[in-house]
Amino acid sequence: MSTFTRTDTSVVSRWWWTIDRLTLLSVMVIAALGAMLVVTASPAVAERIGLESYHFINRHFAFLPLALVVMVGTSLLTPRGVRRLALIVFAVALLAMVAVLFLGAEIKGATRWLSVAGFSLQPSEFIKPTFAVVAAWMFAAQKLDEDVPGYAIAISLFVLVIGLLMLQPDFGMSIVVACVWAVQFFIAGLPLVLVGAIALLLILGGFGAYLSLDHVRSRIDKFLDPSSGKGYQVEKSLDAFENGGLFGRGPGEGRVKEVLPDAHTDFILAVAGEEFGLILCLVIVALIGFVVLRGFARVLKDNDFFVMVAVTGLLTQFALQAIINVASTTNLIPPKGMTLPFISYGGSSTLALALGMGMVLALTRVRPGTTHGIRHGLGVRT
Repeated sequence: MSTFTRTDTSVVSRWWWTIDRLTLLSVMVIAALGAMLVVTASPAVAERIGLESYHFINRHFAFLPLALVVMVGTSLLTPRGVRRLALIVFAVALLAMVAVLFLGAEIKGATRWLSVAGFSLQPSEFIKPTFAVVAAWMFAAQKLDEDVPGYAIAISLFVLVIGLLMLQPDFGMSIVVACVWAVQFFIAGLPLVLVGAIALLLILGGFGAYLSLDHVRSRIDKFLDPSSGKGYQVEKSLDAFENGGLFGRGPGEGRVKEVLPDAHTDFILAVAGEEFGLILCLVIVALIGFVVLRGFARVLKDNDFFVMVAVTGLLTQFALQAIINVASTTNLIPPKGMTLPFISYGGSSTLALALGMGMVLALTRVRPGTTHGIRHGLGVRT
């Protein structure tokens, strides 16, 4: 039982009674399952590349408490506080993405990482949630005040972000950012003609990536032509699901982690399928689906336009990242390196996801005694 009473006016008590506790609990359960899977999957990967067995485990458990602090701390903020935090982190992440182009190490043909205090950080991970909030702010600002060029600012920032992502290059991240931004723009009242134009640009961009990027072309060709092979990791992943069956081979009994280079990151669901079976995979998918649908259900009750657009963007990003990971692992789409939210190993990804989910929890808090009209909390003069 809670030790807080509804008459307690402390910050923590107000937070407890206004936060969506079911969503918070669900995210923590997902993170706990992820920690368990990282423990079982990462030692074999670490040993194979010449690292100490607990290398990835130690790093993951160093980031998890920090991620929890980030999520809970962010969830304490007001909508105005969320906007300010998003703007600051977005500006820092943009500068870091520029620095990556000059100071970052090239890994597998891409330059996406900066070394900070012995840890590798991927600045673009923090762009995803913060840009969704900043774009929502701009869309809402123009919706309420025609003197604010919100659409123009949102479009300019979008072009800047996509340009930096393509210079790395990171085509998958570009797709996620573009889809989230397009969904938000559509909600903000984008005419159907422009919706079609954006869709056409995305298609042309994908075709351009296919023609210009060898690794993209190779993955798509293998996916479209099964006779050429599914690709090593996808093939081993499908074998793992088949070997695991309904209930799995048992904790620690899996073999796919011994041969998959990304068993602890992009293909961690294959480890879950082999060792714990289809049951655990469905539990993970169900929990992620619950978080997304619960968030949409709560935000639909809020008349604050900024909150609606921002939460829609954040939840769309969360869901899309999970869908891409699961679909890649099960050979439903060409493989794309993207982590499974709160399940895969990854410091930058875990912290950025915690930041995004913290903003969702903050924006969907019950705000009694406030005006829930469309102008609430936007910082735009009425």
